[in-house]
Amino acid sequence: MKLTWFGHSAFRIDYAGAVVMLDPFIENPTFRGDHKAAYAGATHVLLTHGHSDHIGSTLDICAATGALLVANPEVGNYLESLGVMNLTPINFGGQLDLGAITVAYVPAWHSSSHDPAGGTGRYLGNPGGMVVMAAGEKTLIHMGDTGIFSDMALIDEIYEPRIGIVPIGDRFTMGARLAAMACKRFYNFETAIPCHYGTFELLDPTADKFIAEMKGSKTKVLVPERGVAAEL
Repeated sequence: MKLTWFGHSAFRIDYAGAVVMLDPFIENPTFRGDHKAAYAGATHVLLTHGHSDHIGSTLDICAATGALLVANPEVGNYLESLGVMNLTPINFGGQLDLGAITVAYVPAWHSSSHDPAGGTGRYLGNPGGMVVMAAGEKTLIHMGDTGIFSDMALIDEIYEPRIGIVPIGDRFTMGARLAAMACKRFYNFETAIPCHYGTFELLDPTADKFIAEMKGSKTKVLVPERGVAAEL
């Protein structure tokens, strides 16, 4: 698989037979590349929750590509009312076989609502994380926005993700210390990819603290360059 980070929590994962956009806030201020090229060929959009910095360009992507939206019912119904036509709902404990990929929705400790103007707006159900599985590939989890919680160990036991996309920016999610604790205590990642930092001044500006906290761990920390695909 190929993974491309566009800043914040926005990722593209290229699988054989699927192009997955995760929380595609590609118009964030740190990604200055071609937005349309970023989502070209997208087959699926996966949303962890309803905040505007995660829904991002979902409407544009779905309209331009016909990608299937996978989200909890509240987020899905809301975006359907705004024009998304191809969607399927998921919730905690559920797993979807989508052909080239299989997706599971797992808990996160956060909140979820949306207002196009950037406010708190409409309540959009419980936030979560997305587990993505594909034949011949390592299982990946995008934690979404979350604090640390001990049932992360149960998520690891059930799905055995080996690639973790981990929020580290602090204030609204785990900071470096708690993110590293989650990786070392509850997960058995081979690779941890930090996200949700450096986008706005309220967040930690770099991944340096997380890298330092992960020192001595068996888990490799990968900090991708924005817009540049990494082979995993």
